[in-house]
Amino acid sequence: MQGEHTSPHLEHRIAFLEDKIAQIEARNQFVEQNKGWETSGARIFLIVIITYLLAALLFVVIGTPGPLRNALIPTLGYFLSTQTLRSARRIWERKLQP
Repeated sequence: MQGEHTSPHLEHRIAFLEDKIAQIEARNQFVEQNKGWETSGARIFLIVIITYLLAALLFVVIGTPGPLRNALIPTLGYFLSTQTLRSARRIWERKLQP
């Protein structure tokens, strides 16, 4: 960008702004990837499995009758909350848009 009409100060500012834009774009890409994981079916499935296993283990340790069956309650609670919260979020987002 060297020319008659550009000063070193202006070139420095342009380079600085280009660097800032690149940083923002990199952050946005990271945020989008993270958002994708947060809402993915794979993540929900893994949390459902982990929740079930931990709840079942806890119920076995404390001597709850029917620990495998009872472990379904917190697991289903989590799963249903992810499904209803998605629907609620979509409704909420639609109301925000003009």
